[in-house]
Amino acid sequence: MAKYKIAWLSGDGIGKDVMEAARIVLDSLKLDADYIQGDVGWEFWKKEGNPLPNRTIKILRETDCCLFGAITSKPKEEAEKELNPELKGKGYVYFSPIVRIRQEFKLHTNLRPCKSYKGNPLNYRDDIDLVVFRENTEGLYSGVEFHPLPKDLMDSLLKNHPKMKRFKETPLEDIALSCRIFTRKACQTIIRQAFEYAKKFDRDSVTLIEKPNVIRETSGLMVREARKIAKEYPGIELWEANVDAMCMWLVKNPQKYSVLVASNLFGDIISDLCAQLVGGLGFASSANIGDDYALFEPTHGSAPKYAGQYKVNPTAMLLAVKLMLDYLGEDESAGRLGSSIAKVIEEEKVRTYDLGGTASTLDVAKEIVRKLS
Repeated sequence: MAKYKIAWLSGDGIGKDVMEAARIVLDSLKLDADYIQGDVGWEFWKKEGNPLPNRTIKILRETDCCLFGAITSKPKEEAEKELNPELKGKGYVYFSPIVRIRQEFKLHTNLRPCKSYKGNPLNYRDDIDLVVFRENTEGLYSGVEFHPLPKDLMDSLLKNHPKMKRFKETPLEDIALSCRIFTRKACQTIIRQAFEYAKKFDRDSVTLIEKPNVIRETSGLMVREARKIAKEYPGIELWEANVDAMCMWLVKNPQKYSVLVASNLFGDIISDLCAQLVGGLGFASSANIGDDYALFEPTHGSAPKYAGQYKVNPTAMLLAVKLMLDYLGEDESAGRLGSSIAKVIEEEKVRTYDLGGTASTLDVAKEIVRKLS
């Protein structure tokens, strides 16, 4: 029996290409694992009305962690148009499989390292080493939304919140409402994760990115909890920044920052900005970690126009593999893989099109395997 059981969700488009690259590397590292294929993505939405079938959820529950490729995701109306004819008009509503997995398995912590590798011509600067901690299950991604606004909810809001009075004469069908839900526990969890990481890796600051001067209650709760927790880590400074200003400061002086922590939407935005500073989404990996399960993925989309061409950069996917190895406690393999990825980038010989080269997705994976030591 293998030491690990890993759910293998390739998804759509280039997800399949980069997952093939991941398998080349994992086989070379001789990870003692069984890989359990699962169905996920646009194909299953179109023919089943469910992009994350229950059989796939069952696989996730029976495995140690999940490696995820990429999926296609479209707005509600576009998604409904692409359903098979026999499913249209039957009440199926598209949802993001990755968001559902995060919520279903309580993967509260999204960890996104953004490091500039020597030799990468796309680096904004060569001295960037940022780690973003993003709360992963709440905030504006909670999925609690209304359109049109129910009358009983409107009546309650008018009664309990004076600022709703300006919308009193607006027809209910003209109001859409999304709830930004924070719980104290989730705020504490993501902030503590950020401070624990800073402590473990000798980083001297944690920057909380919110907007408490405008979004007073939810951002305010996050700020108050951060200030309490920061007192438990006397060697680590807590810095606070508004999300809009932080976007400017990261472009101006990214090298000054180390560990960043934010709520779901703000963390999503900031982590993509940080990814571009170190070469774009082709270099951006992500770990979704809960108390009992974890999922690892590149942060790029499915890029369907490149599907099957083996053209795209697999680095983000292979860095996600490294994060998975770290999570599993396979420190030696994780270290070897990280060093090999850095060597291939620094040598500037085997490169995909985004870096000005002609190598394929699998060429890069094979070169990384050759550099394993």
